[in-house]
Amino acid sequence: MSDDKQRVKDTFSKNAESYVTSTTHKNQSDLDLMVEWAEPHSSWTALDIATGGGHVAKEMSRWVDTVFATDLTKKMLENTSRHLQAQENIHYIIADAEELPFIDEYFDLVTCRIAPHHFPEPDRFIKEVSRVLKPQGRFLMVDNIAPEQDQLDHFYNTFEKMRDESHVRALKISEWKKHFQLHHLSITQEQTRRKTLPFSDWVTRTLDEAADQQRVADYFLSASKDIQSYFDVKKEKHSITSFTIDEWAVSAEKK
Repeated sequence: MSDDKQRVKDTFSKNAESYVTSTTHKNQSDLDLMVEWAEPHSSWTALDIATGGGHVAKEMSRWVDTVFATDLTKKMLENTSRHLQAQENIHYIIADAEELPFIDEYFDLVTCRIAPHHFPEPDRFIKEVSRVLKPQGRFLMVDNIAPEQDQLDHFYNTFEKMRDESHVRALKISEWKKHFQLHHLSITQEQTRRKTLPFSDWVTRTLDEAADQQRVADYFLSASKDIQSYFDVKKEKHSITSFTIDEWAVSAEKK
């Protein structure tokens, strides 16, 4: 297993419960949009990749016949399965997003939300999504994205890595679109929006030491006015209260 993937397992094993309760991950408007775009059918079999706290898997289980919820981290899956034990049509599988243990063209729907920035090889991930999808199957992804401007891209991915060592890289939309096109996924709907994050909840989810948390805060506070303006850094008495990042929601169909 690569160092990047081991860091993911270590981080999410330690913080499994916080991803279940996270206000960011529980955001119902995200889940409602994914259902609207998926137009799920009661006969479908769905796959939720890197399920984390299981929010998408739980929502989709209300609309489809069967959901396979996968995650690289066993402890995360075990914790999530305890929370979702009332959902009897969800099956939990330890799986690497870049090497899925499923046969070709098996799923009607594949979803992945707030996770791909942890994947070392996003091209392999998209290739696997396309492989396991049925023809005309649907893929829905929601994730944090890097701005197209290189300076902002660097700043964003740097502070994410400081806060969470399991972060690999958030891609630009232009980069994602190349991967989709290469692997025969045709975009049917997309939405770019701004997502405001409460700084304290965000930074303490992965960093325990006050000194490490302050180091991330100092990185924000030392940034240029233009960068702070782009990320809408809000402060009270020299402490950061919130900031805003870019997020992309996309629906695609396998051609």
